Amino acid sequence: MTNENEVLKLTIATPEGILYQGAADSVKFPGTKSAFTVLPFHAPIISSLDQGVVTYTRGEVAREVEIKGGFVQVKSNEVSVCVEI
Repeated sequence: MTNENEVLKLTIATPEGILYQGAADSVKFPGTKSAFTVLPFHAPIISSLDQGVVTYTRGEVAREVEIKGGFVQVKSNEVSVCVEI
């Protein structure tokens, strides 16, 4: 079992409301410069997102969200994502 300090606290928000709020082991993003993955203890970052798919995993389960674009901020194992879907 994963230690609670070794997971990300993920929030995915749209203009309509919160799409997902919970734990994640990893999150893949379609960054405007290139795709990237955020894992626990990732360095702080703010990035714009291109149209594509955000994929987040928890255990063996992976979920995908198609987005038109947005922004992500990573800080202290908290990942805040604002997207348009």
